[in-house]
Amino acid sequence: MNHTTSERLFARASELLPGGVNSPVRAFRSVGGTPFFAQRAEGAYLYDVDGNRYVDYVGSWGPMIAGHARPEVLSAVERVMRDGLSFGVPNALEVEMAEAITRIVPSCEMVRMVNSGTEATLSAIRLARGATGRTRIVKFEGCYHGHGDSFLVKAGSGVMTLGLPNSPGVPSALADLTLTLPYNDFNAATALFEEMGDDIAGLIIEPIVGNANCILPREGYLQHLRALCTKHGALLIFDEVMTGFRVALGGAQQRYGITPDLSTFGKIIGGGMPVGAYGGRRDLMQQIAPAGPIYQAGTLSGNPVAMAAGLATLALIEQPGFHDALERATHVLCDGLEAAAREAGVAFHTTRAPGMFGLYFREGPVETFEDAKASDTARFNRFFHAMLERGVYLAPSAFEAGFMSSAHGEAEIAHTLAAAREAFATL
Repeated sequence: MNHTTSERLFARASELLPGGVNSPVRAFRSVGGTPFFAQRAEGAYLYDVDGNRYVDYVGSWGPMIAGHARPEVLSAVERVMRDGLSFGVPNALEVEMAEAITRIVPSCEMVRMVNSGTEATLSAIRLARGATGRTRIVKFEGCYHGHGDSFLVKAGSGVMTLGLPNSPGVPSALADLTLTLPYNDFNAATALFEEMGDDIAGLIIEPIVGNANCILPREGYLQHLRALCTKHGALLIFDEVMTGFRVALGGAQQRYGITPDLSTFGKIIGGGMPVGAYGGRRDLMQQIAPAGPIYQAGTLSGNPVAMAAGLATLALIEQPGFHDALERATHVLCDGLEAAAREAGVAFHTTRAPGMFGLYFREGPVETFEDAKASDTARFNRFFHAMLERGVYLAPSAFEAGFMSSAHGEAEIAHTLAAAREAFATL
């Protein structure tokens, strides 16, 4: 494939943007090489500025669950933008979005719109601290909740991809208030709460870890955390920025039957536009200003264009059978990749939930952060480039989940598996 235009753009960008990008994983530092620059997208495909086409398993990191450039979403955006892009006063679409979220996710009795997943998680933690009067929070090794100071302690995703276990610029006083646990370890969670439970304001978790590739909870683990938080008076916060509306219409909390106190969302509820939200119990959310004393604000929160895109996307995925079909397609892809690896004699394991998956160059199972770190990242990097050259775009990091959309049909999956057989043979 020719990447001449992308290479020229990256050279220009590197003079003006840190690392040449506006979000670290885009720089291809983990996998090596020069990132391609997108020109357009449609359905399951991305097209770059050099005219190359890729089956896209990143989907703008999750929002494009119904495929790129869906006419229904674009039409909704076009209708709304004709009336203006931002008002700075309430608009009706904010109310419609709040009604949709609270209807789909019963644990969210009230919701506040923000502009990113990071904003949502930061706000949820502030609310947890304000509501409980406590200062400590608990997070999990390998989980990523955005780039807030409290979260960049043993974070996954880009932090791990770049080899940064913690981030400079985070004051030690803040880091000391963040307690970390190994994901899927029942005993460690019990011991921590027995020792420090009275000081813990909230526990925040990706119910399915999407930032150490894709790690599923062991049976009963999320229920165990729910019980610990209830017993010790801490708030359970589900970070469903990735899993919300994807692994089930009502997210991971519906799939696993858990009722968190607070939840954070993003991605799908913006349909590709910048967006975030947090919500939960009414008594907690009423403590947010101006209803209560805990301050949080945002000039562009509830932006009408983002609300229009998100509402149109939610309407698409609420259609009967949508998530069942998405789950079937995810299994076909992952089963096919595992079969291709076996044929080539390559140690390889997949994890999967409806609409998202993890690829590990090691034997399974993969149930912990340590398991994920034991994957052969060098082999993944070679596989990534072999697939890219064959027109398949995977996440450019061994520690990022992949995403399926309803636009990934038989033809796209068949192309992917044919490319994978060739790529595995090169390893």
